[in-house]
Amino acid sequence: MFTPDRTRLRPLVLAVVPARGGSRGVPRKNLRLFCGRPLITHTIGVAQRTPLIDRCVVSTDDAEIAAVARAQGAEIPFLRPRNLAEDDTPDLPVFKHALVWLAEHEGYRPDVVVHLRPTSPLRRPEQIQDALELLLAHPEADSVRSVSSPSQNPYKMWRVVDGEIRPLVPSELIEPYNAPRQMLPAAYWQNGYVDVAWTRTILEKNSMTGSRILPLIMNDAFPVDLDSVELFEIAEMAVRRFGIKVG
Repeated sequence: MFTPDRTRLRPLVLAVVPARGGSRGVPRKNLRLFCGRPLITHTIGVAQRTPLIDRCVVSTDDAEIAAVARAQGAEIPFLRPRNLAEDDTPDLPVFKHALVWLAEHEGYRPDVVVHLRPTSPLRRPEQIQDALELLLAHPEADSVRSVSSPSQNPYKMWRVVDGEIRPLVPSELIEPYNAPRQMLPAAYWQNGYVDVAWTRTILEKNSMTGSRILPLIMNDAFPVDLDSVELFEIAEMAVRRFGIKVG
């Protein structure tokens, strides 16, 4: 149960770890062992070691995930409704449910929400801290999203239309798909390591990011999104080969 601290001078920061019981690609993915521990425990551990995070809440519909998360020290104040734990459930209603529940049942209203996906277990506390500090330094922004350089530039990507390929990205450049990589604009992809948003962005703007999104560029990261058995195996091999620290 949340007890308000009336002496606080900085914003309240809540970390939410969404972890439903079902999984399309990897059965019981959030409980699958990764480097010897259930996958979700790595994300909980890194949240607990991030100085600016005040609370870590796991949003799950699954009693076994809840028990494992609670044993790791995360809070499970509620079980997520099953209709918010389907394969096609987007993030927004899950986070709105968590924020509304905490406000109605505990009077807890954080200023900032950190979105931590269990499928990115190689993140470090300092990366989350950097994202938080960036948002706190820019109250005019709506959110911060971690990004990395892609292995392929989108200016060289295509889509198929009526049996022909056409550039995926509209461009004023002349035939960018035939240009050297060094001549193309820098591009980034969202790596899923950490998203940080003001609570007002989620509740008032009805968005996980809003329209003004600041980048946390993480080209030193080993971005991985564990959504297949093969990726679990590849990531574990990378951890052993390169000595990558997991949460």
